[in-house]
Amino acid sequence: MPELLTKATTPHGTAGELWRKILSRIPTAFGRLVYVASLRDPQTGRYYHSELSSLLGTDEADRTLRHGHHQVFSQWLVFSLADQKSDLDEYLDAEKMSALRYRELPPSTARDVEIQMYLTDLETLLELMRCERGGAFWIRGL
Repeated sequence: MPELLTKATTPHGTAGELWRKILSRIPTAFGRLVYVASLRDPQTGRYYHSELSSLLGTDEADRTLRHGHHQVFSQWLVFSLADQKSDLDEYLDAEKMSALRYRELPPSTARDVEIQMYLTDLETLLELMRCERGGAFWIRGL
């Protein structure tokens, strides 16, 4: 799991411990990506987590979560396609999802090439999963 908060990024070691504990409860890299993306307000682009905001303040929590989102996204990108598929299979089985808003998951700090690589890999994986499940798997956005 990526090191999202360290004593170098915040003087509040307890905030780093809290964030690592929160992410450690999410068993998959894709699940962590979905979770961190859910902390971003779609209208403002700002991130909010109540416990981190109370420890760090809203601006520092926003910066920390923005950085953490990019780290989680980058971790997903360095997985091989086989590892991405395994992780995605585990995530979808664990979440029992029938629809996934995957286009909303990249961080705003991601470069165009990173987003394109993410979308190409993920859409390939989702198509494979759809075929494996006899077409019974529907993904919003495909």
